[in-house]
Amino acid sequence: MVKKIRVLVAKPGLDGHDRGAKIVARALRDAGMEVVYTGLHQTAEQIVNTAIQEDVDVVGLSLLSGAHLTLFVDVARLLKEKDIHDVLIVGGGIIPQDDVPTLKKAGIAEVFGPGTPVDEIVSFIKKNVKR
Repeated sequence: MVKKIRVLVAKPGLDGHDRGAKIVARALRDAGMEVVYTGLHQTAEQIVNTAIQEDVDVVGLSLLSGAHLTLFVDVARLLKEKDIHDVLIVGGGIIPQDDVPTLKKAGIAEVFGPGTPVDEIVSFIKKNVKR
């Protein structure tokens, strides 16, 4: 039996809009992945601790508030500090294209903007999860 890809979908910070995160979570589930959704208002520490406890393959971060350069980077840094190097980190939300290279340099594998087809997100995760 092939192990299902486990994905943590998280909403860091004070952003209270989670419709997109829920749509992505449902699409990942429908694609055969196991999905854990943290709910709103999570700290980077909470997200990392949940990722470790749930033994996920992917951390998907969703943010619309503009704090992605801090919060996404904090999650990536904390995972590295805890010696977690095999978790794929992806992000989504309202993120300016100019910020994407900084996020990728920090360890975010891909950034998906508004209107990205969910099949594209599913495909990226399936192709890039380390097994």
